[in-house]
Amino acid sequence: MKPDLHPVYAPSRITCACGNVVETRSSRGSFSVEVCSNCHPFFTGKYKLLDTAGRVEKFRKKYAAKPAEGAAEGAAPAKKGGKKAEA
Repeated sequence: MKPDLHPVYAPSRITCACGNVVETRSSRGSFSVEVCSNCHPFFTGKYKLLDTAGRVEKFRKKYAAKPAEGAAEGAAPAKKGGKKAEA
């Protein structure tokens, strides 16, 4: 093998803005981050879905389970906005 091929994998310290410190190894060295698993809302359980202008409810209402017309007979649903067949 070639000498000095791999980078130095030294101990490093990752510091979060919340004060959490993680001791690990890295080729990058020590650095700081803004959000970690201790303070991120997804991991802490404080994460909630933001419903802007009722889009989630509109989606649920649009795609709610409802019986399709002609589905019981096995008929294919009609296409919308396609080209008209020429006679």
